[in-house]
Amino acid sequence: MPQNKSYTLDELAGLLDAKLIGDGQCEIHGLGTLANAGVGQLSFLSNPAYIDQLAGTQASAVIIEEKFASSCPANKLIAHDPYVCFARATRLFDTTPSAAPGVHHSAVIDPSARLAASVSVGANAVIEANVSIGEGSQIGAGAVIGQHCVLGANCKLYSSVTLYHGVKLGANVIIHSGAVIGADGFGFAFDGTRSIKIHQLGGVTIGDDVDIGAGTTIDRGAIDDTVIGNGVKIDNQVQIGHNCTIGEHTIICGCAAIAGSVTIGKYCIMGGASGAVGHITIADKVQVSAMSLVSKSITEPGMYSSGTGHMKTSEWKRNIVRFQQLDSIVRRLKEIEKSNDKN
Repeated sequence: MPQNKSYTLDELAGLLDAKLIGDGQCEIHGLGTLANAGVGQLSFLSNPAYIDQLAGTQASAVIIEEKFASSCPANKLIAHDPYVCFARATRLFDTTPSAAPGVHHSAVIDPSARLAASVSVGANAVIEANVSIGEGSQIGAGAVIGQHCVLGANCKLYSSVTLYHGVKLGANVIIHSGAVIGADGFGFAFDGTRSIKIHQLGGVTIGDDVDIGAGTTIDRGAIDDTVIGNGVKIDNQVQIGHNCTIGEHTIICGCAAIAGSVTIGKYCIMGGASGAVGHITIADKVQVSAMSLVSKSITEPGMYSSGTGHMKTSEWKRNIVRFQQLDSIVRRLKEIEKSNDKN
């Protein structure tokens, strides 16, 4: 989709709280990478690995740290953190369509639902009894909002999002297509013959400024709510089990799987395809690397990993045999140490 917004560099410097070096009347109508940007586009340098691309960039301006400014032939917007500055610039040039307030004629809305006047409801959406939706929220085509859900102001549910009953969203929550919030947690009690379902009596409570990716599932609590804190960002195809608590501003990357009753602290990062077993606690400011399994509680901040790094399959197969021998190797080593101590 073509970008249809334009700013002078003087205007951008003010909006982005950056210092301009260059032509303040230069017009910017879009964003681009250092390698592919053209005239009229703004780029950025945040990773020094790409500094060699500065000399050849065709961008009209670059967001950059002051220490690299002399290497940039284009107009410059000097920022302390160019990546954060670029993130703010993307909002100015966002091309995501915005729906006008109103309810599509094919939508089904229970008479008891309360929708603010500025809410937009797309085609074939279903809004059930006793739902409350705040000002400026947008409900995409085919979305389903179950009974007794509450949505704060300026929420955006893309097409085919499903909120089961009793889900509460704060303000400025974005949920992408195919996400399911509030399905039953995976709870069963085995009576010796068969599994007896534990009916999930809690709900899901989601704070302000939360983003939830496409195809992600967040299960409702068994008794208390599953809780997602303010500012949490959840990628696509993530599974969060019942009764989890995710602390404020934590990031959960794609395909991660969090088992039930896990508490994750604030400002954590769960890498892609990582996992956590149930009923553990992860401290604030913990980073778990991709494809790692957290199998016990983590009590101190820091970066944690599990598994082995990649290698050629033939080498990996040999090493797996060695891994299986580690216990016997350790026992033999202890016997050798004891023997040496006696001598």
